[in-house]
Amino acid sequence: MRLLVFFDLPMVTKAEKRAYVQFRRFLLNDGYDMIQWSVYGRILNGNDAEKKHLARLADSLPPAGSIRCMTVTEKQYAGMRLLVGLPLFQEKKVPASQMLLF
Repeated sequence: MRLLVFFDLPMVTKAEKRAYVQFRRFLLNDGYDMIQWSVYGRILNGNDAEKKHLARLADSLPPAGSIRCMTVTEKQYAGMRLLVGLPLFQEKKVPASQMLLF
């Protein structure tokens, strides 16, 4: 499974910029990869991991903005189409048999 996080945070004041940087840093340190601007995703190993990471995400939310998350299966994620641009290095196709989850 994959947990996708979509966010739109205000960055007008210094405090808002700081909150944006802290939230983005949290996502990167927690194992999320940037899919595109303001869209991050991470691999989950089952429903228990989903609950754990949703709780961690809820504990790290900034005070303002719009943040949404969605859980999709690997099959659904693999069916995503890239309409414009090139795939990122992180999106190199790896069969599920080669994937290691810890």
